[in-house]
Amino acid sequence: MSATTLKVGFIGLGTMGTHMAANLQKAGHALVVHDIHRQAAGTHVENGATWAATAREVAAQCDVVFASLPAPPDVEAVVFGTDGVLEGAHPGMAFFDLSTNSQAMAKRMHAAFAEKGCTSFDSPVSGGPEGARTGKLAIWVGGDKAAFDRYLPVLQGFGDAPAYIGGIGTATVAKLVHNLSGYAIQTVIAEAFSMGVKAGMDPLELWAAIRRGALGRKRTFDRIQDQYLQNKYDPPAFALRLGLKDVSLAVSLGRELGVPMRLSNLVMEEMTEALNRGWGQRDSRSPMILQNERAGVSFSVDPAAIKAVLAKDPA
Repeated sequence: MSATTLKVGFIGLGTMGTHMAANLQKAGHALVVHDIHRQAAGTHVENGATWAATAREVAAQCDVVFASLPAPPDVEAVVFGTDGVLEGAHPGMAFFDLSTNSQAMAKRMHAAFAEKGCTSFDSPVSGGPEGARTGKLAIWVGGDKAAFDRYLPVLQGFGDAPAYIGGIGTATVAKLVHNLSGYAIQTVIAEAFSMGVKAGMDPLELWAAIRRGALGRKRTFDRIQDQYLQNKYDPPAFALRLGLKDVSLAVSLGRELGVPMRLSNLVMEEMTEALNRGWGQRDSRSPMILQNERAGVSFSVDPAAIKAVLAKDPA
């Protein structure tokens, strides 16, 4: 059976999943979809997808099943729960968990699917909603290499950079390291930048200046142009509650392994404080507001001025 004749299931049509599923349809795959909210599948069904009332029904009909869900408890319910994927799993089926999950959960699912004669992968993605929409999406995949090669054409239907990382659970580790590092860098930038502004620099001029340095030339500071410089955190590119979930998973893994993570714990505290402000649905860069408040600085740079800096020194 070729990649183009596989029947593909997709569970979780949220901010990311809706775009990934749509791109699989555009790639020509016959799609079966399910979401906790029936209306989320409206466009997909209009475009030819089949609606399934449960995750079990998705698995029973499909050769390969993808799930894009908010957090580990959601994955557990969809896979192991009543009318879950495992109840409909059949020999030869493949399951890809696109969520940012825990390594322990990835291994537990792998063992459970193996008992059913199936294969499973931890396959978290990176690129945000825009990357999911455009297909410019990194997909880290952990599991059996031969099986990965078999399903690679399907993965390429919704991501331009699928990569085999290693055995089951390795892709999850790579994603957690990636996201934790990003939020740690964001926290430090807020501290340093607020100091620079309080020292008298115009925020736009400061940003343009540091982009010229050795670190700036790697475009480390370009990450702050959309939210932090503009003081605009709504609508979110990626919600704080989801970012905090990723950081919590990474810190928990470090704790399990006995790895000291002092700075990472501070990052988690910062994000938790922002969550306690009621900012869970705001952008995950919103904790940077806290540092500006502590420093007593406030600014909002005109997007047109930011574009002018980028035009002079493009990314």
